[in-house]
Amino acid sequence: MKAIVIGSNGYIARHLVRALLDQSFDVLPCGQNPVSIDGYDNYFQVDITDAQSVAQLDFNADAVFMFAGLTGTAIGFTKYEEYVRVNQIGLLHVLDAIRQKNPSIKIIFPSSRLVYRGKKDLPLVESSEKEFKTLYALTKFAGEATLEMYRNAFGLTYTIYRVCVPYGNLLGGGYSYGTIGFMLGKAIKGEAITLFGDGSQKRTFTHVADICRAILDTAFSDKTNDQIFNIGGETFSLNQVALMIAQKYGVQVAYKDWSTLDLAIESGDTIFDSTKLDALLQNPRRYHFQDWLNTL
Repeated sequence: MKAIVIGSNGYIARHLVRALLDQSFDVLPCGQNPVSIDGYDNYFQVDITDAQSVAQLDFNADAVFMFAGLTGTAIGFTKYEEYVRVNQIGLLHVLDAIRQKNPSIKIIFPSSRLVYRGKKDLPLVESSEKEFKTLYALTKFAGEATLEMYRNAFGLTYTIYRVCVPYGNLLGGGYSYGTIGFMLGKAIKGEAITLFGDGSQKRTFTHVADICRAILDTAFSDKTNDQIFNIGGETFSLNQVALMIAQKYGVQVAYKDWSTLDLAIESGDTIFDSTKLDALLQNPRRYHFQDWLNTL
């Protein structure tokens, strides 16, 4: 089977490429950068914001993993044109090329915890109430809606996976990404880990290898066609995770007042209920955060 991975230099996508290759897929890694971070000889440079560039891509494959996109929260308010151009228009360029070249290809799309209205201690299912406090969150939900539109209009097939907080790295370099990467970066340098407020906000944390396995074990099944799934994991408060990391590296956790903007866009608890996806998996999770932390 052949898979195209667009955005293959990104954090999760790099691991997906490796996982696909480990399962003997024929993989075409693609991205905007001139070269592959991981040195793949068949890497194809594509700029999803340019329709002509996307049109050069051969979509003769079984699936396309559309993992190109911008992430971030507050920065979207100053770079809104770029977020719309990459996350929305870029996706439209890819879908337009697919409907013309190979409408039978399956589209795998990552979405975010930030599309949900966080509720205190309340697990979120796929149909839970939505809320958009940042341009990033809005563009992700717009991507979900756009895929449904193209299914209705042109018969395209997709599966969407919502990711909460990923961590871990199997490809060298930094130990992690995003929230955990920030905390580890501070602790490794001997600096205090800083949290807004009391750090009581809860998140579901998932190792990147478990994310990739959950996707690859289900994405090619007809049971996941045109469906949205939460990818599960372990739930901790930010304070719990910070204290675990601080204890390992012998640093402190420091608490600071919220800035006006950060408080305005804070999402509250995002606890994933992944019952829907877990029912399709033999073993939903192999990694546990504390065990992983002990190996660093």
